Amino acid sequence: MPELPSLDELMSAAVSGVGGVPRPGQSTMANAVQEAIERDEHLLVQAGTGTGKSLAYLVPAIRHAFEVNKPAIVATATLALQAQIVDRDMPRLADALEPLLGRRPTYALVKGRRNYLCQHKLTGGYPDDDEGTLMGVGQVDEHAGRTGREVVRLREWADETESGDRDELVPGVSERAWRQVSVSSHECLGSKCPVVEDCFVEMARADAKEVDVVVTNHSFMAIDAFEGRQMLPEHDLLVVDEAHELVDRVTATITDELTTGTINAAAKRCGRLAETDDLKRGAEVLGEALEQHQEGRLLGVSDVLEAALRTILDASRSIASELKPKNPQDNDGVRQMARAAIDEIFETCERILEERELDVLWVSHNQRTGVSALRVAPMSVAMLMRDKIFGERSVVMTSATLELGGSFDAVAGTLGLRGAGGPQWKGLDVGSPFDYPKQGIAYVAQHLPPPGRDGLSPQALDEIETLVRAAGGRTLGLFSSMRAAQAAAEAMRERFGDEIPVLCQGEDQMGTLVRTFAADARTCLFGTLTLWQGVDVPGSSLQLVIIDRIPFPRPDDPLASARSQAIAKMGGNGFMAVSATHAALRLAQGAGRLIRHTDDRGVVAFLDSRMMTARYAGFLQRSLPPFWPTTDRALILKALARLDENAPDVTPPPAAGTRSTKQPSVPSPSSSSVRSSGASSASSAASSRSSAGSSADAKERALAAAAAAGVSGMGTASAIKAPTKSTPPPVDDTARTAVTGGEAWTAESDEELREGVSMGLSAEELADHLELSAESVLARCAQLGIRPAGE
Repeated sequence: MPELPSLDELMSAAVSGVGGVPRPGQSTMANAVQEAIERDEHLLVQAGTGTGKSLAYLVPAIRHAFEVNKPAIVATATLALQAQIVDRDMPRLADALEPLLGRRPTYALVKGRRNYLCQHKLTGGYPDDDEGTLMGVGQVDEHAGRTGREVVRLREWADETESGDRDELVPGVSERAWRQVSVSSHECLGSKCPVVEDCFVEMARADAKEVDVVVTNHSFMAIDAFEGRQMLPEHDLLVVDEAHELVDRVTATITDELTTGTINAAAKRCGRLAETDDLKRGAEVLGEALEQHQEGRLLGVSDVLEAALRTILDASRSIASELKPKNPQDNDGVRQMARAAIDEIFETCERILEERELDVLWVSHNQRTGVSALRVAPMSVAMLMRDKIFGERSVVMTSATLELGGSFDAVAGTLGLRGAGGPQWKGLDVGSPFDYPKQGIAYVAQHLPPPGRDGLSPQALDEIETLVRAAGGRTLGLFSSMRAAQAAAEAMRERFGDEIPVLCQGEDQMGTLVRTFAADARTCLFGTLTLWQGVDVPGSSLQLVIIDRIPFPRPDDPLASARSQAIAKMGGNGFMAVSATHAALRLAQGAGRLIRHTDDRGVVAFLDSRMMTARYAGFLQRSLPPFWPTTDRALILKALARLDENAPDVTPPPAAGTRSTKQPSVPSPSSSSVRSSGASSASSAASSRSSAGSSADAKERALAAAAAAGVSGMGTASAIKAPTKSTPPPVDDTARTAVTGGEAWTAESDEELREGVSMGLSAEELADHLELSAESVLARCAQLGIRPAGE
């Protein structure tokens, strides 16, 4: 094999090929990645917004793949970043590097089985999910309504597609229709499937073995590592982008739940093949047992719960025995789907009854639907990740926010890298191209009372109004709860009237809300969860970010409280390790919404005086980008007014379905080994941001910030302690919202709707629970692909 070009040569060609310019941080990161690969050690890289970190890890990853003739794996948290890598970054890199490498680098996107058509299900090898209706694959005709027409279209598309990848079907279809043509990994017949040779999933995974870079998601990578299914090809390099989300994604992957609805659904699935009366009785006993427990963490399995779980376990074992085919070839789709459903119930019961040392068990009651659930999750995944993810390969973890309080130790600890027996690793902060002290101001409203449990205080609402008026709109409001966001939106609408429009999360699709906000300088957008990490609005539409309070986890959060107590027992500071770390991550992410481009200017306003007064305030401050800090209210109002007065015209946001405001999408090569996602994202994906420290002293920062905001006479403003480094944010998975039947549907209400349907409730009963009309409930059910009882 001829000698490969140097990393510097490849980086130079890559940067030139994408139309970029050399960036010191990008070069530093690329060399660090290559060094970690050569030394067979692990690397945590904090790379701020605008660093160009994708190229910095893709180029050395490609070089290594060429060197060892094995693919490198890249795992991301969001679909948008996967699409960016496969649809934009890799095609450009392949063009740029081909002349130096002698052939075109190849790549593939690998997803879970549910994302592909199942050939066997298409030909009637599985029972229809909508049995007894005209919606099933085997029965559908042109007159079966919307879902029926979608299934007909899917069957026609199945004869045309080469990949079977759902994202390549444009326009898409409803989840209800897609379920008719796909199966989960547990429902799949595997090598025993009669059409395995034509399986789209197997073909995609076979292709992935031959490429240089495989792109996937955190959850798929984790399942592959933990369960040993070998869904990903053999490799010795793993790059995890958006790494600040990994622990939460891994935890969610191995969290289990039991409800009477899921048990009854499994019983229905098994009903034609086995006796299920005992299982149904077990579901009733579980429901009665859960009613006797208050919501919250359980420190052990009570006698009444144990009796219910053992009833379900024994019934599940009996059913599983009945479902087992006499010969492997006798297994078919009907039987396999029943086995998958009952195995999940059995394994969850068994896990709960084992009362594993690191498992946390809790009961949740949904007051609106009346659905109760028993949930179990690991207190920590650190040791699991150490063994399964940081084992026989080099791992590069990167994000804009991996440092907390100026150190990688907190994040490294959650990943399993610290402590006795931990692997070799290195932390590196390559900084950010943004000049945070000159581009933004961090303001703490120290005069406000500390936030209480009763929602926003009248003083806080007055402060929001004053700040928004000074900014002329242009405000993103980040709230710690949806109740607070809605209350603030209602109050501001009463005060502003038509002068300043206020949008609120949940009132429309998130992408629509963000585009509306970005298109009008006067408009404000309030919300929680998704907005803390999912809004990317560069330009003058966003010049003020308001954060209502420090986003600590709820005091009654079972996992957070269990982790905190465990650390305290070992002599550590549970509050700082869990609650303060969680808050620091979220604060950094929320503050990072402000500066998205080198031309952006603005203010981040914290309405929580504890940012100044609490003993942990310094830790939180050091976790923020190094904006110029102040508590001077008059100065901030002048700065916002001047920014509004001098703001350039708003740049219209891209239309729905486009991916970039700056670069056209480059089509993927037509090589059979390259599979790219055709999914579009209406809104940019969440991406945490960080920064490098500044060498300017306080006076220079003050002058720089004043000049940026157009403020004179800064005087001796009281300032909060200047942050020196940037930091992290965790991420919550939140379903998109929608307006259906005239009602706004949130992730929470969608979950309640699904739970109610799984319990066998009718549309009228669901309407009563949700306090909505039956028509609205039926409309949303149709969109989600679920059907209430009797429909």
